[in-house]
Amino acid sequence: MLSKNQIIDLTITAMSAEGNGIGRAEDGMTVFVPFTAVGDVIRCRIVKVQKTMAFGIVDELVTPSNDRAETVSCAAFGKCGGCTYCHVTYEAELQYKWQRVADALTRIGGLTLVPEPIMGCESPERYRNKAQYPVGVGENGAKIGFYAARSHRIIDQRDCLLQPSCFETVLQVVEAWIKEANVSLYDEKTNTGLLRHVYIRQGTASGELMVCLVCTSGKLPQTDWLVNALKDALPTLKSVMVNLNRRDTNVVLGDTSFALYGKPYITDILCGMTFRLSPLSFYQVNRDQAERLYQKAAEEAALTGEETVLDLYCGTGTIGLSMADKAKALIGVEVVEPAVEDARLNAQVNAVTNARFIAADASKAAAQLECEGVRPDVVIVDPPRKGCDESLIDTVSRMAPDRIVYVSCDPATLARDLKRFSERGYRTVRVTPVDMFPRTAHVETVAALKRTIN
Repeated sequence: MLSKNQIIDLTITAMSAEGNGIGRAEDGMTVFVPFTAVGDVIRCRIVKVQKTMAFGIVDELVTPSNDRAETVSCAAFGKCGGCTYCHVTYEAELQYKWQRVADALTRIGGLTLVPEPIMGCESPERYRNKAQYPVGVGENGAKIGFYAARSHRIIDQRDCLLQPSCFETVLQVVEAWIKEANVSLYDEKTNTGLLRHVYIRQGTASGELMVCLVCTSGKLPQTDWLVNALKDALPTLKSVMVNLNRRDTNVVLGDTSFALYGKPYITDILCGMTFRLSPLSFYQVNRDQAERLYQKAAEEAALTGEETVLDLYCGTGTIGLSMADKAKALIGVEVVEPAVEDARLNAQVNAVTNARFIAADASKAAAQLECEGVRPDVVIVDPPRKGCDESLIDTVSRMAPDRIVYVSCDPATLARDLKRFSERGYRTVRVTPVDMFPRTAHVETVAALKRTIN
């Protein structure tokens, strides 16, 4: 039996869903070790032992894996909780993610289907169009950066390699304003202080930039100084917003926002359509990969212009609207009402006249549409990480669409749901992993299902 602080020799043979290396100790116990790569031979210090598994850290890297990158370019890697795979080559990262999807299909879904090659990113750096930086009191002034893994301890890190370089410029200006105006910084323990987060959005295609300050009050000192400094430093700045969040909560944004400068939104172009982005709007953080994912979803939907498309968990409507011109009718369903309002606005902005959006729980809305006699030809589902409710799978199956396109952010729940659909007469014909979030452990997947029962 392993014990805490014991040092063992370990070879890493696989990766977990969270991106931790997996090895087996001499007694057969599984050991999880972060920041390792398949093929590493390490001296491992055990830090936690449970009944069936243990957790360790690298005490010494004896023989490095061929998957390891020559250098780790981010000084905060291993401290900040944002990235998982900075220490391996991008090719190795893609293989790990593909394998995660393949393993889930086999072990959970009971499928023999081999996934298509993973759709990688052109560049694993600078792809994010949004960042939320917590702000706190440091030893020498403001501390701005990201939370350490599984904590609310701020790692002071201004230039993240996943964010556009102009985001660092924003933080420099905001820090200067904090000093100039003597801005009080938020303290989670006491729920006091003005400035909580600096939230930045950029339209990847449009270049438009929004800076949003998340504050406990709408009364900010020297706002003219701040706006002028941001305008001088950032020529693409289109909006400076304040979001009010007075609650004692881990949720970053409050419900109310107002503009200090410019419009209360910026725009971006996705799949040839214009989308308005307010502080509260949902939008994929990797715009270029989202476009490729949506194109893959449209390919699997195989629309001819005669189909009724039901888009469940539609969010702000981006997936469905991106293929509305190829459908006879589009029905979008989303439980979050502000997202539905955004979807309706997005349809209006893009002159889409064959779409309607319903604010309701996906399962209940699907049942309502079934009662109305709506029979969609194609159903698109893009559920949260927990996957689809079994009641929703029942209802969709009774609707008997010819095709289902399942967009997933979790391979395990995807595999579970594909198995449930197979029990109701739907065969999975293709599964394509998409790397939406390079350097993290997350992987998106597009699955195509066809009805086999008439």
